[in-house]
Amino acid sequence: MLDKEHRGLSLTRQCSLLGINRSSVYYRPQPIRPEDLELMKLIDEQYMKTPVYGSRSMRDHLNRQGYPVNRKRVQRLMRLMGLEAIYPKPRTSKPHPGHRIYRQRKGRKGAFWEDRYHATAVQDDCHLI
Repeated sequence: MLDKEHRGLSLTRQCSLLGINRSSVYYRPQPIRPEDLELMKLIDEQYMKTPVYGSRSMRDHLNRQGYPVNRKRVQRLMRLMGLEAIYPKPRTSKPHPGHRIYRQRKGRKGAFWEDRYHATAVQDDCHLI
């Protein structure tokens, strides 16, 4: 795809035409260190037993096993392995579209609600504007 020896087009021009960064041409990925492979094996074994463990719990588990690691290293390895703790995600109690939506008190109109708000404000000793 890229020809570093091309005489008509510079490497910079070739990268801009392809829409890639020039630094990605020179990048050589480093092999995974053996210590990280060993930690990844331990993380995988524990994750199979307890998939609810996130990076903090996994770090505590590895420290108890005698592997002094910090949370960021565990996060990086779990991300590299594609592991994520199983926990309730946001909006788990999303309302059903067919359910009726009740309006809040402050949005209601009418004498009944205005009197009720006024009585509450006087009772709580709030200043009315």
